[in-house]
Amino acid sequence: MEVIFMNRLSRMSDQNAEYAQLWIGEEEDSWQLGWSRYEEGEREDSIWYEGTSWEELLHIYRHQLAIQMSEGYRPQLQGLFHENDDLKSRSYGGQRLHCYSELYGNEQLYTDLCTWRRKRAVSDRKAPYFIATNRLLRLISAFVPQSLDELMQLPGVGESKATEYGTEWMEITTGLERSTTFPLDWVYTALKEEEYESWLYKQREQKYKQELDKFTTRKQVLEGMKEGYTLEEIVHRSGLSRRELVELLEALDHEGYDTDCLLDVELAVMPENEQEAVWSAYEELGDTFLKPVLHKVYGGEKPDGGSLEQVYERLRMIRIRFRRHAETEKNVG
Repeated sequence: MEVIFMNRLSRMSDQNAEYAQLWIGEEEDSWQLGWSRYEEGEREDSIWYEGTSWEELLHIYRHQLAIQMSEGYRPQLQGLFHENDDLKSRSYGGQRLHCYSELYGNEQLYTDLCTWRRKRAVSDRKAPYFIATNRLLRLISAFVPQSLDELMQLPGVGESKATEYGTEWMEITTGLERSTTFPLDWVYTALKEEEYESWLYKQREQKYKQELDKFTTRKQVLEGMKEGYTLEEIVHRSGLSRRELVELLEALDHEGYDTDCLLDVELAVMPENEQEAVWSAYEELGDTFLKPVLHKVYGGEKPDGGSLEQVYERLRMIRIRFRRHAETEKNVG
């Protein structure tokens, strides 16, 4: 195997330095991504990836590297994924307040605020995150504002948010002991640089995990279509809901992937005259909204012979072909 990339990393642990190597190798059109850790003269190897997809290797590389850096490892060669630029641009912003609040927040107060949010969401008939994000509740739990002026010094709290919910938040926080003061400039020096950097890399770890999961799901769907799986089989394989899968099929078809084999199987149970009626409705009404097409073809909210969800699913599948046909006609014209 030929090693094409290698970087050495280190971290301090109990006053001792620990070392590791991150490496990428290539052999006979196959890639390997590995991590080697050295401890007391012993070398421990871990293979993070082995296969032919460079794109998949990069997703795993970013995620695994972020994990190691959140645990304190730092590279000898900087710029593994522009981490210095990120740290520099966000060093003195609200990110440090978020970091401090997550590391040193009052868990009981945070729980009480979450309980309040659930009740308010029910009474307002809103999703909880529309009222306040977890991050905002963490900020309140860590810095315990006891006036509207203090509350509005927290990132994410503007005049409208303070007016709508501030009084209720103050009822929860007023009178509680706190060991910090406002304004919050002291956070920028009190927060240790190492714990701030580790927190930032933890955020990267979560971001790259989401990107890796998304990539893996797309790969499973594409492989399932290639193998001739049904929609239900791909749902079981990927963990997506049927609706999520059909929406992904729309995106994949737009990107140029061949979805016809799967569409043929799923639409085979739908009568030809019904498919033609749906196609004609798209030509007449456009393909932006499904509900007008549903009314045009079926004349009501609940068509005979199948659930409404199933009918919408088929409308989306036919729309995939309709949009592809319209794009082809446009390009030819």
